[in-house]
Amino acid sequence: MRRKSFDVLVSAGGALLAIVLVVAGALALWGYSYANSTVHNQLSAQKIEFPTKAELAMAKNPAPGGFSEITPAMVPYLEPYAGQWMTTGAQAEAYANHFIAIHLQEMGQGKTYSELSAAAMALPAGSAAYKSAEATVQTVFQGTSLRGMLLNAYGWWEVGQVALWGGIVAFILAGATLVLSGFGLWHSRRVNAEDEIPSLRRVGVALPSETSQKLVVN
Repeated sequence: MRRKSFDVLVSAGGALLAIVLVVAGALALWGYSYANSTVHNQLSAQKIEFPTKAELAMAKNPAPGGFSEITPAMVPYLEPYAGQWMTTGAQAEAYANHFIAIHLQEMGQGKTYSELSAAAMALPAGSAAYKSAEATVQTVFQGTSLRGMLLNAYGWWEVGQVALWGGIVAFILAGATLVLSGFGLWHSRRVNAEDEIPSLRRVGVALPSETSQKLVVN
């Protein structure tokens, strides 16, 4: 095969690959934009505000009559978003796993919603113990539902982040492929039209068929 034709074919293949990568990158960035905007809109509609810096400062050194909803263990996770409205997946994950989850653990004493519900149903209906247990069950159910929604938003936000980086990598690869294709075309203009790619037999490399024939003869 002539070297000039080979260079042109490889360069054309590289250009085609670059087009595919650009399309893939564009789709990935569109996916990121869609996921990011959807998560932002869903979280904004919940109107959840993080504790302020003053409230978090009080939680670091709890005192009688202080802000009791925040424990010292929550502060490192909530402090980066102090006073902000929840709009991102990272914020949703911090609030779900380091605020709601801890309160659910405390209210349910380590039990899940289903375990608390079963325990409440075992109590005499209408009794004071039943009403108290049922109130806890409803609170835990609401908290669990909110936490699940926030973690779902966080999951889709993470998918969007992966799509973003995938799109960036696709564009980088597309650029590199175009550069290599350009070099291939440049090289095709510098070689003689009659130059051919050396075959394996011409450069002295034994082909598999020849090797097997020699072994049979010997």
